[in-house]
Amino acid sequence: MTSSSWADFQAAEPAFADTVRQRFQQYKHHVLATVRKDGSPRVTGLEVEFRLGEPFLGMMPNSRKALDLRRDPRFAVHANPGPDAEMADGDVRISGRAVEVTDPAVLAAFVDEVKPPEPFHLFRVELTEVVRIGLEGGDTLLIQTWRPGRPLRSFRRGNDDGSLTDAP
Repeated sequence: MTSSSWADFQAAEPAFADTVRQRFQQYKHHVLATVRKDGSPRVTGLEVEFRLGEPFLGMMPNSRKALDLRRDPRFAVHANPGPDAEMADGDVRISGRAVEVTDPAVLAAFVDEVKPPEPFHLFRVELTEVVRIGLEGGDTLLIQTWRPGRPLRSFRRGNDDGSLTDAP
């Protein structure tokens, strides 16, 4: 599956990228899904830091999620939906591959900006999919998806028959 940097995503769909970034920045804690050694999913909390022009995933040394990503870099992160059922800003998810950052200059710049507890693992993301689902007009879902090399696609789904229709 093709992956893309955050910068490529932002260049391709700047308004959508800003919406996704803002949604992640509304709350500190989010939910990360990784793949365990036996192939089953692991779901755990983490912070997503947008620094140096891209999102980073930071983790305690040798945490299960860090070890999962070192072995199998596939991940999905679901933005914290907020304190109530309204989700006025929509439901946002990013998926892709997590690449461990080993460049001392990038690590030093991250430490200067974030001041994380050390030691730590740091991963940058290579996107394979970005999804936002929000309500439109009270009862219609607007589903937006982006994948590398493809344009942003938008669909609407009402409460009637459950079918999707392309949104203009």
